[in-house]
Amino acid sequence: MPASDNSSYKRPKRFISGHLETIYPALFRKVKGLKAPDRERLTLSDGDFVDLDWRKQGSDRLVIVQHGLEGGSDRPYVLGMAKHFTENGYDVLAWNFRGCSGEMNKAVRFYHSGATDDLDEVVQHAIPDYKKVFLVGFSLGGNMTLKYLGESSRSPKIKGAVAVSTPLDLDKGSNNLSSLRGKIYERRFLRTLIQKVKDKAAAMPGKIDVSTLNDVKTIREFDDAFTSKLHGYKDATDYYRQCSSKYFLNGIEVPTLILNAKNDPFLTPESLDHSLTENLPNVTLETTAHGGHVGFISINPQKVYWSEQKALEFFQQL
Repeated sequence: MPASDNSSYKRPKRFISGHLETIYPALFRKVKGLKAPDRERLTLSDGDFVDLDWRKQGSDRLVIVQHGLEGGSDRPYVLGMAKHFTENGYDVLAWNFRGCSGEMNKAVRFYHSGATDDLDEVVQHAIPDYKKVFLVGFSLGGNMTLKYLGESSRSPKIKGAVAVSTPLDLDKGSNNLSSLRGKIYERRFLRTLIQKVKDKAAAMPGKIDVSTLNDVKTIREFDDAFTSKLHGYKDATDYYRQCSSKYFLNGIEVPTLILNAKNDPFLTPESLDHSLTENLPNVTLETTAHGGHVGFISINPQKVYWSEQKALEFFQQL
């Protein structure tokens, strides 16, 4: 569908930059009044596991939420989305990618931007009890969601999806994180990613070659040495090409909304390109002047962020 550049989003005046819009909700947002989840451990087909956080209230509609890079089901952006949907009558499942729930996963592999095999197992496990299922993905989880929907026909129970702050081109996004604009975020990601590799290598002697680990200074170098090799890709460039969601958009068969901000410090012009969706009947790219990365802060008595309200409004039409 034609991309929308006339967004209703208006950032609060005191949030004067994309960096502030990104950092504030990540560090300071508190989501109150949301009941604790019921956790379920799902055993995957390869014997590994992922942890699922359920919030059920007997609805026949389910929202499945995918978090971002080095995130988890306890992140404020996940909790905010979960609260808004539960308050409006939906069941919500927020799941943790392999190794993201506070416990090391069993397999040598980790999670990555294109791990739609894991998402499919979660979806197939969850959908039998529901008439309508919707997907919401943030950042890396947004890329995974879009790729998943575009790969092949999916369950008719999946009625729609929203992807928030999604890098549609992983190659350009990786380079951007190494720029002056993104370096502060890259360092934070690398710190936890490298520690996970060290921990896994220690727990699985001989399974992971960490001889070059101390030389890794960028996300691309990490993906080249570890992500790609552990998941069957030739190198980082091959991984990015095979997993970037922009190559899967034309295969999406359900109504899908992408919300990306122009001042998002993670995104490049390739993730804001209106031509990617202008001839696609099921996909709408809505760009905003402001919002940061997984931000879209709104000041209101309900403490509902703009992206949460947009997702609910979108799904209510389906």
